[in-house]
Amino acid sequence: MRRLLSESRLVTLTGVGGVGKTRLALRAAAETHRAFRDGVWFVELGGVTDPELVVHTVLEQLGVHDDTVRQHRTVLVEHLRDRQMLLVLDNCEHVVEATAKLADVLLRSSRGLRLLVTSRERLGIDGEHLWQVAPLPRAPALSLFAERAAAVEPKFVLGSQNHDQVSKICALLGGIPLAIELAAVRLRVLTLDHLLSRLDNTFRVLAEGRRGGDPRHQTLQAAVDWSFHLCTRPEQVLWAQASVFSGTFDLQAAERVCSGEGLAHEEVMQSLTGLVDKSVVVSEQHRSGTRFRLLEPLRQYGLGKLRDAGLEQVMRQRHRDHYVEWAERKEEEWFGPQQPQIFSLTRLEHHNLRSALDFCFDSGGEHCVHLAGTLWFYWAGCGMLGEGRHWLDRALADAAPGPVRAKALWVNGYVATLQGDIPAARRMLEECREYALEADDGIALAYATHRLACTHLIGDDLGLADTLFQEARALYRHQRTVNSHTMLAGIELAISAIFQRDFATAEQLCGEAKAVGAAHGELWAQAYAIYVLALCAWVRGDFTRADQLGKECLRIKRTFHDLLGIVLAIEVLAWIAASQGNAARAATLLGATNEIWQTVGYPMFGSRYFGAPHGACESEAISALGAQEFRAVFRKGMDLELEDAIALAIDEEQEGPALPDADASTPLTRRERQVADLIAGGMSNKEIAARLVIARRTAEGHVERILQKLGFSSRTQIATWVTKRRN
Repeated sequence: MRRLLSESRLVTLTGVGGVGKTRLALRAAAETHRAFRDGVWFVELGGVTDPELVVHTVLEQLGVHDDTVRQHRTVLVEHLRDRQMLLVLDNCEHVVEATAKLADVLLRSSRGLRLLVTSRERLGIDGEHLWQVAPLPRAPALSLFAERAAAVEPKFVLGSQNHDQVSKICALLGGIPLAIELAAVRLRVLTLDHLLSRLDNTFRVLAEGRRGGDPRHQTLQAAVDWSFHLCTRPEQVLWAQASVFSGTFDLQAAERVCSGEGLAHEEVMQSLTGLVDKSVVVSEQHRSGTRFRLLEPLRQYGLGKLRDAGLEQVMRQRHRDHYVEWAERKEEEWFGPQQPQIFSLTRLEHHNLRSALDFCFDSGGEHCVHLAGTLWFYWAGCGMLGEGRHWLDRALADAAPGPVRAKALWVNGYVATLQGDIPAARRMLEECREYALEADDGIALAYATHRLACTHLIGDDLGLADTLFQEARALYRHQRTVNSHTMLAGIELAISAIFQRDFATAEQLCGEAKAVGAAHGELWAQAYAIYVLALCAWVRGDFTRADQLGKECLRIKRTFHDLLGIVLAIEVLAWIAASQGNAARAATLLGATNEIWQTVGYPMFGSRYFGAPHGACESEAISALGAQEFRAVFRKGMDLELEDAIALAIDEEQEGPALPDADASTPLTRRERQVADLIAGGMSNKEIAARLVIARRTAEGHVERILQKLGFSSRTQIATWVTKRRN
């Protein structure tokens, strides 16, 4: 804040109620007061209900009295004209227009004036520098809770025995300081366990508030109520209806879900913009565009309004329907060039998809089974096996027989296979095949047969696996189906061919799959073809080519966070390293895969064929390094974070030292260079102090250090030096 005040004459702190805007403003003002000859003045505008009284309130706080008929604005302008001061205008959102007009006039008429404003909405005038005050990060939030808790319960100490509970409480309260303080005060009458259990509804616990202080801040409910009533009617409607979103959402989703229930489609964007300006909604920039988010306490408040209006069920249905349609579109688009973008978008919508799935289960019907099955590309393709299994198991528990259940069966069988849970996978896939044969459902039969073949592939029954793969490929062709699954059927058949040392067939099958992927812009399945081609090159002894292909596969799989693809690629790169005589690299990579497998499923699927090269690689590394050294290096690999393991595997250059500053050839610091520039502009120490919002003594110290560092004896020499550097 000190830096911002040195760069701009108007700084506006925005943020939700209770986030600490006022405290930050007071702290910044206190720490910069020496820079202002005429002091720092604080003006509280929260109690001003009439915009016409804003100027009068400022005059009162400044101690300026004028009983003439002159306009108050004129009096204020004349009083401030030649003064050098910082004026803090607190809680301006409800009189933002009047405050903006006053600020514009004062800044134009008084060159020595700087304004620090707190508001949930920007002033919107020229020269305004915005700073959004964010909720507290985890560590400061915990510290604040502990400090406030100890104030009401002296025996309270934050330690290992209650750290997780306090972390959950602070997370539920969104890191908002006011909410955290109000929660901590409740430890007078509630135990920590009791407080946490009751925070499912954040405001229910805090509704009674505490005595004393501004009525708006006696409870968080009051603070949010105050903010709510400052919104326009369409903004209030959108606030309530957008509370059905979890995490972030985009404009299209808001328009699709929130319009039609008291809010016209064309009003959504304007209302959303208004809520962002009022710091009710937070906007975030992502590669896919702007997304929006309600902090959890404010979302809970909106849900309360929705319940009061009797619209919660209706809005949750609209939310569910939107995300079911969204998932259907992304599943269809998955086989194409948009795969990386779909992955990123699905990750962004993760919380909304969870919320939609939850509501599906609460409301009954086939929506839950349909949505869980539709998201196969996310569960199996993007490293979400565990969560996918959770939703699919839950969906199948009560699903009635039919095509929707059949799809969920083969998808869950697929996920279970990737996890190494072969018995469960086979049960589901056999059930799906039985249904498909009985119902003459060719689509379900193809997918179930294909995925059943995979269970036999990793179960080491290569003969049966080959038969089922061929059958599935024939069914796919009969239905003219071409997608990522049909590509994988050929790739997985190629893996079986490798295990049977039929490398020519394996390369042919993967070449075909790779061509299909390239033609459609598909990358995810194509990466598995590249993996198999790396295996072929490795077996043939073409280690250079194998290494290139293994790294290419890993780079693609990294894009999708496909943990199975990642761990398989790192495995083959470890095998290649061992074959090249680089035992240390092989051992490190094996250590890394050991950790990743724990998050995927059973290492190497428990397969003899998959496991044999892994075992051979380990033996070679131990033989070369010795058992003790191997364990040490292996442990280093285990300690690697996923991104570090990937970077090591693809020989990604580690981040080097920071680039030198553009002015590294000078001995001056950034602040000293600023001071030197101002000296070259002819400013005195007093003027430099005013410009940079620092004390005059501090400015004098900077000048003395500049002279000492540059070996000069006069300000003229500094000015000449600056001019030469500019030229």
